[in-house]
Amino acid sequence: MRTLLLLTCLMLAAMPALAAPRLLVIAHRGASGERPEHTLEAYRLAIAQGADFIEPDLVPTRDGILIARHENSLSGSTNVADKPEFAARRTRKQVDGVWVDDWFSEDFTLAEIRQLRARETKPNERPGNVAFNDQFGIPTFAEVINLAREESQRLGRPIGIYPETKHPTFFLNEGRRLDGEPIAQNTSAMLLDDLVASEFTDPKRVFIQSFELENLLQLKRVLMPHSGVEIPLVFLVGDVSRSTRPDESNFGQPYDVVWNARQNHSLPEVYGPMAQTLPNFGANTSYADLMTPEALALLHKDIGNLGLWSAALLGVTLAPKDAADPRPRLGTLAPWLASAKSLGFGVHVYTIRKEAPFLFVDAQGKEQSAPQLIAALADAGVDGVFSDQPGLAAEVRDARAAAQGPKEN
Repeated sequence: MRTLLLLTCLMLAAMPALAAPRLLVIAHRGASGERPEHTLEAYRLAIAQGADFIEPDLVPTRDGILIARHENSLSGSTNVADKPEFAARRTRKQVDGVWVDDWFSEDFTLAEIRQLRARETKPNERPGNVAFNDQFGIPTFAEVINLAREESQRLGRPIGIYPETKHPTFFLNEGRRLDGEPIAQNTSAMLLDDLVASEFTDPKRVFIQSFELENLLQLKRVLMPHSGVEIPLVFLVGDVSRSTRPDESNFGQPYDVVWNARQNHSLPEVYGPMAQTLPNFGANTSYADLMTPEALALLHKDIGNLGLWSAALLGVTLAPKDAADPRPRLGTLAPWLASAKSLGFGVHVYTIRKEAPFLFVDAQGKEQSAPQLIAALADAGVDGVFSDQPGLAAEVRDARAAAQGPKEN
């Protein structure tokens, strides 16, 4: 599909013209635009629509099983609030610096999780998905791996998985269960154990992602060498505007850096040269601080891929409060994309959705459709896109591949 001229020119001006590799289509929480997220049904539909990878976010149960949920708080994605037998489990916890009042996965055994049913998390934007509420269960990570394997065999094409460790510092160091007992679960080690136990460790079929650095470095330097595997890692980058702080949002800083600094831990021991070289590395470090050429060069020594927030990458700005058109506007492509690509990073962008509340407009107020945004990102040199509607992304991928013609031997 063709992009609008303005957006394409902005992106291409920042990147050299290169022969485009095949765009990876990553099904964000499955086909979450069409089924309740993080269900086997959402993953299965995404695969049928042509996704290359399915993405399970992972949180632990009380008995140490990883399940696919976007957060450890359960009320937004399940029917837990309607289950009187679990009413007393509701509590208040501080997760990555932000207070949350809810029911939490770490206070439920897997057997209890099996009693819950999945629900649509964006009912206002996706009222049609509400019809699927309470129809599907909550899968374990092992079940997601097995689905990818079975569908790969059935379809005769590789299906990858793209797991994310949610809140690793909270689960390992900071969090407590309802009874006050420390959670003390290393979800990165648990993830790797599940992959090894399932014999699903082909580096071409797995990416491991995190918004935190320490657990990725531990995977690279300790856990994967100990397990005899090498899986590509992805550092997820949130808000680079510097406007968010950990007590207001956990989207502006890598929380592990904040926590280690506040605990007066030796940052060079945890982060190596990064902590010794980058100015003011510590409690005030933001994602923006880690997108400088110097920081990216240090990151690339251990981590080969970046997951970039589309709004930050595209320089999206909010409309003034008195603007006639309140929709967010596209700006100039972020300079750190060129820096990242020049260093050899793989770059994947999250999350493209087709619903109007999640789209942007250009300087003339023309709305950019999801396929237009995906194609423009591919033109700019990104290697993959996360989409709630992976079928749309697959159409863009396949159209681009057809336009480029067969590869020469």
